[in-house]
Amino acid sequence: MSNSNFIDYVKIFCRSGNGGGGSTHFHREKFVPKGGPDGGDGGRGGHVILRGSKDYWTLLHLKYERHVFAEHGGHGGRSRSFGKDGEDKTITVPLGTIAHDANTNELLGEIIEDGQEIILLKGGRGGLGNWHFRTSTNQTPRYSQPGEPMEERDIILELKVLADVGLVGFPNAGKSTLLSVVSAANPKIADYPFTPLVPNLGIVPYRNGQSFCMADIPGIIEGASEGKGLGLRFLRHIERNSILLFMVPADSKNDIEKEYEILLGELEKYNPELLYKKRILAISKTDILNKDIIPELEKTLPKDIPHIFFSSVSQYNISELKDLLWNIINEM
Repeated sequence: MSNSNFIDYVKIFCRSGNGGGGSTHFHREKFVPKGGPDGGDGGRGGHVILRGSKDYWTLLHLKYERHVFAEHGGHGGRSRSFGKDGEDKTITVPLGTIAHDANTNELLGEIIEDGQEIILLKGGRGGLGNWHFRTSTNQTPRYSQPGEPMEERDIILELKVLADVGLVGFPNAGKSTLLSVVSAANPKIADYPFTPLVPNLGIVPYRNGQSFCMADIPGIIEGASEGKGLGLRFLRHIERNSILLFMVPADSKNDIEKEYEILLGELEKYNPELLYKKRILAISKTDILNKDIIPELEKTLPKDIPHIFFSSVSQYNISELKDLLWNIINEM
């Protein structure tokens, strides 16, 4: 994902269509100068619909389409002819997109499946023609219903990346390097904080043609839940990952357990529900360690989650890491 192409937040103004008005008309022919009412119904106004597509991974296509208007319904005609329904306006979004009312913050819906549709704004119903209002005492009703009015509102679309595995760690923990090694993704990698400024997705191939999706979330720092660093901008992407792979480099300035606890604390402050997700502790860059030290380090690690030592550079334990992730994904 290039920095300029990944857009995960847009605000758009949406408006559905007015319903068409019913017709007030009376049947007229050459030898029927005073026929009865035959006004038709108005058509429905167009809906504004949100549709999910697995072929999209960003909201970039909506960045400059800030106004979305559905078509108005047509008016009813004579001979009980119905007005044309207004054309719906469909907004195609990637899976993991959430829609909120920009003014009330009301959750309007979320897209998690390919082809899933949500009606954001309903078009107005068409009005009834005067044909519907004839009675035994009023056989020439000179009125019909107007169409229902449109709906309009400002809507925020927010993308939360969907992935089987989310990589969580401080800057320079080796997340981008791991993703580039185990998948065909090509994230930007450099030795300075916040090198990736957008989440990167990669498909990790496994045995027998199987695969799973991994997401590299830009680095967290202490205080991210309060808006420091990249702050809340990317923490929301972690919410949609099935497994959280906490990555702590072997050359960390803090001890491994302390750094893991800091990361866990930031997630808890942001959303306590994240603590219920499956977690794995992965110690990266172990190629710089003496193999004899690893058993001693293992004694200091948290006992409540599985852990693994690996190196993306030397490929040490990469296959074992994929096995561990795959087994947990299938258990879930």
